[in-house]
Amino acid sequence: METEKIIQAYFAHIPESVWEKAYPIKVLITDVDGVLTDGGIIYDDFGTEYKKYNVKDGLIVQHLRKSKILVGAITGRQSQVVENRCEELRFDFHYHGVKDKAKKLREILETMEIELKEVAYIGDDLIDLPILTQVGFSIAPQDALPYVKEAVDYVSPLGGGKGVFREVGDILLHTRGQLAPLIETLSQQDS
Repeated sequence: METEKIIQAYFAHIPESVWEKAYPIKVLITDVDGVLTDGGIIYDDFGTEYKKYNVKDGLIVQHLRKSKILVGAITGRQSQVVENRCEELRFDFHYHGVKDKAKKLREILETMEIELKEVAYIGDDLIDLPILTQVGFSIAPQDALPYVKEAVDYVSPLGGGKGVFREVGDILLHTRGQLAPLIETLSQQDS
């Protein structure tokens, strides 16, 4: 397997400035609706809420955590479905029903020895702008609102719920030189 060639092709669209922003990141925080999902919400006749997540997004969490990158979520909606997903993925932290995300981020960072420049955040809507304009590395999915895309360091070619979180996770692992060895190790394991 020509891992380096595959990775080069995968990341060919990413400018050098993104790699510079990604290098110092110690925490990856994401919004949920519109990032981990496509933004859609389905309710059945009994009021039960359903969301569709991308499995590829979830798979990278364990590898980020092994690489000492904390993973969290700050979402504006209160949803048991979202809480369940964050717990299932073993996010280091997740906060729900947050209306002032920037204030919550400051509270989180006060408990850690981490600076804003060491935080990456993925968001897609108005409520995310106060964080996106403060963190070290800001990302939006391809289908984020135009004024959000204008405010971030990187706009992924992937839409919400289509693997944008995974792409950012892969970028962070690659900046540490850990993506290629991970791919090669897993490619060589016996079935």
